[in-house]
Amino acid sequence: MADMDTETITHTEPMAEEEEPLFSNLDLFLFSLIVGLHVDDILLICVQGKNIIVFYGSQTGTGEEFANRLSKDAQRYGMKGMAADPEEYEMGELSRLSEIKNSLAIFCMATYGEGDPTDNAQDFYDWLQENDDEDLSGLNYTVFALGNKTYEHYNAMGKYVDKRLEELGAKRIFDIGLGDDDGNLEEDFISWREQFWPAICEHFGVEASGDESSIRQYELKEHTDINMNKVYTGEIGRLKSFETENITMPYDEVLKISESYSVLQLSIDKGHSLITFCDFRYESGDHVAVFPTNDSVLVNKLGQILGVDLDVVISLNNLDDESNKKHPFPCPTTYRTALTHYLDITHPPRTNVLYELAQYASDPKDQENMRKMASSAPEGKALYQSWVLDATRNILAVLEDMPTLKPPIDHLCELLPRLQARYYSIASSSKIHPNSIHICAVVVEYNTKTGRVNKGVATNWLKNKLVTDNGHKSTVPMYIRKSQFRLPFKATNPVIMIGPGTGIAPFMGFIQERAWLKQQGKEVGETVMYFGCRHKNEDYLYQEELEEAEKNGVLTQLNVAFSRDQEQKMYVQHLLKKHKEDLWKLINSDNAHIYVCGDAKNMAKDVQTTFHEIAEEIGGMVRTQATDYIKKLMTKGRYSQDVWS
Repeated sequence: MADMDTETITHTEPMAEEEEPLFSNLDLFLFSLIVGLHVDDILLICVQGKNIIVFYGSQTGTGEEFANRLSKDAQRYGMKGMAADPEEYEMGELSRLSEIKNSLAIFCMATYGEGDPTDNAQDFYDWLQENDDEDLSGLNYTVFALGNKTYEHYNAMGKYVDKRLEELGAKRIFDIGLGDDDGNLEEDFISWREQFWPAICEHFGVEASGDESSIRQYELKEHTDINMNKVYTGEIGRLKSFETENITMPYDEVLKISESYSVLQLSIDKGHSLITFCDFRYESGDHVAVFPTNDSVLVNKLGQILGVDLDVVISLNNLDDESNKKHPFPCPTTYRTALTHYLDITHPPRTNVLYELAQYASDPKDQENMRKMASSAPEGKALYQSWVLDATRNILAVLEDMPTLKPPIDHLCELLPRLQARYYSIASSSKIHPNSIHICAVVVEYNTKTGRVNKGVATNWLKNKLVTDNGHKSTVPMYIRKSQFRLPFKATNPVIMIGPGTGIAPFMGFIQERAWLKQQGKEVGETVMYFGCRHKNEDYLYQEELEEAEKNGVLTQLNVAFSRDQEQKMYVQHLLKKHKEDLWKLINSDNAHIYVCGDAKNMAKDVQTTFHEIAEEIGGMVRTQATDYIKKLMTKGRYSQDVWS
């Protein structure tokens, strides 16, 4: 919103005899909002004078990235924005934003798991639920939600925040945007954003400047004489934490399944090292988050194509001295470290990156195409979809296929998103393996339409990692994420587990735990497993362990569907239908708990539909009753899903 007088936003003009106040109302709002920070941090935030605050709920970084883009947009409209993590603020002070003229709270909210808030938005969600008497009248807000239509609770968190803020009296000044990651999340965001800003300008009675030039947030500083002990070498947290605070990892083995499909099975061992990323303790059903490293081949190629020395020690320092985000990633560091540990160089670049880099293309046609791809025009959307997304071009491929594009590496590093942790369902039980965590994951590797080979960052990094490196145990930065995917409190409750492919992972932990309970002399209910894969002789994961569990009576039933071993394809839902009478008895009479893990887009939906049909056929229900019956199981925690798309 250009041409907006920022002085009128931060405070009213003082009377001639009065002294200008030290802090504006918004500064005081921020002062009261910040919790858990050092005094110096509070003082720095208090003098910012921002009037657009973009709160984000983000699990994989996309929500935070969109929040940063919106806060940066504000500069083009004469406003000052900041992205804010709600976990770092006392959201009970949110109502004080209403004291600020032309202030706006934007909420970029991702939905995680089964309609849940992200970890960093959990406290905010709890606060919204628990404070019916909160008065947010006068608070201007809008919401952009990030979700995936393949999940049942599509954009549940964003929709809840939007509805709840209105219930508490806040004023929605622009309709919620719904981003679908199963379609084109970037396109959804661009389309919403391009309608959002003109509406905001109209609402506040200001004019957009029309200035679409690139705005740098950070300035480059090269360090020619620096103590290398002060330089980050890939640490996620504290400097030098890798030397004393990581988890050692000896491996099991990589199982080569077929030419097009391989699965990695490994263990991460606690060893004798200190752990700071988390407490190592875990429960069956939890997830492990692994911080991976980019392929050195890609990193070196980026250095070569840009003609730079990757080992120069640099810092990218925020041009806004008052910002609480001093650097885009840990600094000082080298370009090599940034591209290896901190930046995402494998995903197709988002449109804002292409737009900002367009100025560095010497060919006007290249500039035009890059800016076109960043627009919401149908032709631009189609070009971005085909040339970037469908071709799965990462930033290196973009630079290779657009030879006139030669951006400064520091600006590229400023624009690339952070490399995110990868989450895996833990395939072991701490009752049996208290000092190690087992992972089962598909090693991602595929050919693109441009003839390149793209590889999954984390699985290939883990696959190629040596147990020892120069006599030292290899290490993996990681932490445990607690899950609601839990065995029943009563061991006597039957469990029905459905997990084709690598969806078997958490159930290996469940099976190990049920075996341990039996060894302790506890009475354990029926334990039924439904597994599926293509071929028995090629990708039957954990075959020995599963068959041994059945033989020992830990698994009361082991049902396996091999989809390609016969003329007619056979999937887990077909086996469920085959055993419908037994399943209905377990569910309706014996209080069984159902667990589904794996593909959200097809398998999980087909399995749920099958249970609806069983409730109709055996339970004598009509479809609406059957649907409500399964929903009630979910509400009671008796139908749990750990699914992905």
